[in-house]
Amino acid sequence: MYCNKQNVNILTSLLLAHGLRQAVVCPGSRNAPIVHNLCLCEQVRCYPVTDERSAAFFALGLILATGQAAAICVTSGSALLNVAPAVAEAFYQRLPLVVISADRPEAWIGQLDGQTLPQQGALARFVNLSVSLPSSTNDEVSRWHCNRLVNEALMALHYPAPAPVHINVPITEPLFDFSVSSLPKERVVTQHFHHGHGCAEWVVEQWFRAKRPLMVIGQCRKDQHFQVDDDWRCAMHLLSTRGVLLSERLCGYPVPMIPVDEAMALVGNDELYTPDLVIYAGGHVVSKRLKAFLRKATSAKTIMLTSGGSLEDVTMHAHEVVELPDPADFVFALGKMWKNRTEDLSALYGTKEAQCGYHACWQQVFDKIATLKEEEAPTFSQMEVVRYFEQQLEDIDEVVVHYANSSAVRLANIFADHPVYCNRGVNGIEGSLSTAAGHAAATSSMVICVIGDLSFFYDQNALWNHHLKGNFRIILLNNGSGGIFRQLEGLQKSEALDLYVSGSHQTTAQGICTQNDIGYLHAANREEMRMAMVTLLTAPTNRPMLLEVFTNTDQDAAALQQYYNRIVHS
Repeated sequence: MYCNKQNVNILTSLLLAHGLRQAVVCPGSRNAPIVHNLCLCEQVRCYPVTDERSAAFFALGLILATGQAAAICVTSGSALLNVAPAVAEAFYQRLPLVVISADRPEAWIGQLDGQTLPQQGALARFVNLSVSLPSSTNDEVSRWHCNRLVNEALMALHYPAPAPVHINVPITEPLFDFSVSSLPKERVVTQHFHHGHGCAEWVVEQWFRAKRPLMVIGQCRKDQHFQVDDDWRCAMHLLSTRGVLLSERLCGYPVPMIPVDEAMALVGNDELYTPDLVIYAGGHVVSKRLKAFLRKATSAKTIMLTSGGSLEDVTMHAHEVVELPDPADFVFALGKMWKNRTEDLSALYGTKEAQCGYHACWQQVFDKIATLKEEEAPTFSQMEVVRYFEQQLEDIDEVVVHYANSSAVRLANIFADHPVYCNRGVNGIEGSLSTAAGHAAATSSMVICVIGDLSFFYDQNALWNHHLKGNFRIILLNNGSGGIFRQLEGLQKSEALDLYVSGSHQTTAQGICTQNDIGYLHAANREEMRMAMVTLLTAPTNRPMLLEVFTNTDQDAAALQQYYNRIVHS
């Protein structure tokens, strides 16, 4: 019988799945559940060694003799520090040593409790990766977190070069309950490295094997040497007729701009749209609905294409991680294979009819949303401002658009039909205006920043800069607070919402523009906004210009809610 600590059982199951076959175990009470489990595994040969300093070097000898990874398991406290010399030696010899340390609950560290010290990261300088597992795995997210951390650590054992990894395991009392009959069946994530340009053919073949393939492209910046060729056009045709491609305005490549968040609202929980294959490339997506949709698709095989081959598990159930520096490489490879081997692929996989049917279901959703987007909202709101702005861009050449985080970028995903820039790396409120200003300083193209009030006032020093020129234009959406907080279900009931949470204010940008020699326009209704917008986008000037549009925060929230209600009930 195995121990009853779920984090230990998850660790044990994945050690076996990743091929660990030898372990050195040291005495101790806190690590007893781990030692107990390892000794029960017939696939693992355990070597008991009392002195941790000697035990770790003993493990190095096992690695040298067998050419395979080995684990060293120690108890809590100074026991971990005693393995440091061997870990440093393994690091510089490039030997795959798995250091497993039991730990006390974090609450007791620094509280005069026995055998406790800060263990997480104690060996960080000499390991490829150091992780500390959650002590409790009683819910789905914590179990996924534990599984992901162990997978990440064991994948890092050989990348970027063989080296030690450290897995810290907090274990709560009681320690000695050995009542679990079997180890859990855990998700094993496989890591692949593709050397050279392009995409591994086996990844592309997965698309043709699937009956309901779905590709998601997150935030990515188009390479300056990117060229649309026949392979790219062929792939776009394939993606427009078989399977589904979802991408937001943060995707820098020339792909169909799909109303992703609205589509997710309309699809809901209908299993008809559930894919059997998900290929995720690029970085962030904004839509929480899309993330929830992907995380519910647990039956789908999921391949993550990441620039460094690291596990960025947006879907929470990735199976394969493939190193692919540029997401476009997959699209090019898809088009090339389809163009060169159409008959062979159709005969081999026979999925064309199913894929076309899957795409047709999604296309109906996209068409319905496109119709609804043309309806004008009855009340003036930020949605109206962004929609009108995007319509005017059709007549402007060489324009670059930055959207700030929060409400602004979400409106971009509804109305923009071109790639946009946004600081989605961390999604913070700071720096959106400064980033757009820097972009404008380095180009002759018009650069427009669409930004909410809190983000603008937080980053107002972006305008205190003598490098700014007339090609920099700003649309400030000012509704007197952080409008996105009105969209969070349940928060409206809080008495602290206006003053303390959403940052309500009565500030305007006019004085800021005056002191920084920025041309200032303002509007408070639909007619004023449309006139000022044309001026902002067309007036010749040698200095930056800002349009501040005043709206009502409640009307902004209501307009967005009405828009989604029309979609869901259409």
